[in-house]
Amino acid sequence: MSVTWLVLPDFLLILLGWLLHHRLGFSREFFTGLEKLVYYVLFPALLFQSILQTPITAATAGDTLMATAGLVVVGFTLARLGGWLFKSSDIALASSTQCAFRFNTYLGLALAPSLGGATGQTIMALILGLSIPMVNIAAVYALAKHQGTNILGALARNPLFLATVLGLIGNLSGLQLPGPIDATVGRLGVAAIALGILCIGPSLSWQGGQGAAGLVTWMVAVKLLIMPAAAWLLAWWIGFDPVSTQMLVLFAALPCATAAYVLAVRMGGDGRLVSFIISVGTLLSAITIPIWMTLVR
Repeated sequence: MSVTWLVLPDFLLILLGWLLHHRLGFSREFFTGLEKLVYYVLFPALLFQSILQTPITAATAGDTLMATAGLVVVGFTLARLGGWLFKSSDIALASSTQCAFRFNTYLGLALAPSLGGATGQTIMALILGLSIPMVNIAAVYALAKHQGTNILGALARNPLFLATVLGLIGNLSGLQLPGPIDATVGRLGVAAIALGILCIGPSLSWQGGQGAAGLVTWMVAVKLLIMPAAAWLLAWWIGFDPVSTQMLVLFAALPCATAAYVLAVRMGGDGRLVSFIISVGTLLSAITIPIWMTLVR
């Protein structure tokens, strides 16, 4: 089956979310509440259980950690370079830096089984679990440095960071949840993917990029073009198998998460600029993801 057809259902869910808000009368308040539910309850449950149940060996974790850390460093460095090239304001650069390396986890977890089966989903869960702490630290650092916020305090209040850390601790300590609790957490996680993707649509905004065309173009190009190429190179250098290579490239090719907008707003950044970058990147990723997945197959 064509890669385009495999990824199309998830992008149709994004379109449905946009239509529900802009054409069918579902209010912004409704989706704001839904986003909070996904961000604070459903997605942390999915992340915690996925990491808890993912077989992690020292070799696998080490290679994956090396690859994801390398991608975060590449994205962060190129984002700062873009700020210098386009002489961006401090607040614009601090807000948009995360757009070069942050990823839409909902979309990644939805696409992984379609492209790589159960093995792909397991590998993607491990990639996400190991990368989320680093990505959150890098994203919060850029804004905290600009705003003078305590980075440790900001991380301690981040539900995705906490779910990742707890999942890794539970995994390494051999924790097994009791049957009813495991089933409950599993049901919450199933709801997270569809609802999380649905919430992307209403958050898309085409305002906020005025006067920052160069920076917007740079961030989108880094995220959708340079990062997947860097992932492919890293996978070859480390010696990943074909499915792991495919999942790493998919991870790198994902558009920026809408959580970047939430973080920018809550930490006093330029939320409108971040929302515009996310919107452009999400739209273009419907074209670039199938291309990358076809190339790497």
